[in-house]
Amino acid sequence: MLDCVLGLGSNLGDRLGFFRSAARALAQHGEIISASALYESAAVGPEQPDYLNAALRFCTSLAPRALLEQQLAIEHANGRVRRERWGPRTLDLDLLWIAGRVVDEPGLVVPHPELVKRPFALLPLLDVVPDARDPRSGSPYAQLALALDRTSVRELENSRAGWLE
Repeated sequence: MLDCVLGLGSNLGDRLGFFRSAARALAQHGEIISASALYESAAVGPEQPDYLNAALRFCTSLAPRALLEQQLAIEHANGRVRRERWGPRTLDLDLLWIAGRVVDEPGLVVPHPELVKRPFALLPLLDVVPDARDPRSGSPYAQLALALDRTSVRELENSRAGWLE
């Protein structure tokens, strides 16, 4: 079983609706253990609307590559169109971290290569796995998060209570 954290992002349309749709689809392939708070962050890349971000702790029997394929299919089913790098999107699903595992293969690197540079990904991950560590270095992500500039990210008020419902 993979014990992993999936990052969710959206800055077009019904952002929360896309998150809920993704969670329902993911639940067909494993178990959602917990959900982070919701965060809003400035977009990386071209000028565009702010992102809604969250993370799900997820356990699945799928191999990492098969999980990635499911994530891409879920994005597509929710209207994701890949036009430009870092462009706006209805739904973005990233495999951020797998407990105790490193994956480094073409098109799939886990932990996510930008995880420790992106508070909009790392803070939600820490909500669902507060003691998560980088499997390469053993460094606690909570310690690495202290050095991040968080000015472009804000936790939405009252978002820890059941946004998946």
